[in-house]
Amino acid sequence: MDSQKILYNKVGGDESYTPAYGVEPIIKYIPKDAIVWCPFDKEHSEFVKQIRQNGNTVIYSHIDDGKDFFEFEPETWDMIISNPPFKNKRQFFERALSFKKPFALLMTNAWLNDKYSKWVFKEANREMQLLMFDKRIHFEQNGETKKKTTFSSSYYCSDFLPKQIILEELDENYST
Repeated sequence: MDSQKILYNKVGGDESYTPAYGVEPIIKYIPKDAIVWCPFDKEHSEFVKQIRQNGNTVIYSHIDDGKDFFEFEPETWDMIISNPPFKNKRQFFERALSFKKPFALLMTNAWLNDKYSKWVFKEANREMQLLMFDKRIHFEQNGETKKKTTFSSSYYCSDFLPKQIILEELDENYST
């Protein structure tokens, strides 16, 4: 599969960055000894920075560095945390579920309207968990924060949270 062409949108701007306040709520659910793989991230990612600050070992990878999520897997890791491209999300979740390890992937809540959001978890015989927020995350794109985000997001998780649905408050003033 040429996932570079199919699943990564270079023209339409699917490369968005999660701000610090969008990463902060997931940190408390990461076990202290976990090795975390951030498969859609570069070293400057807030995921990489904050998870390291939490004391965890972080392995990051990105398709731009030749580490395609559909072909690359680190030798040792315990869980996945990241913000995958929102386009073709089903394939990203199918791949994450195939590892049979905990994960937390930040995704638009509109995906709950898609039959595949529930189907991929059911087919993998895994419970869907959600870490939801009281407001929208304003993602960064092309060095600019998009303040008029038209969708809300949640972390879609498996074997990650202590209960199926958790609601957290976002602090837009939080920074690392």
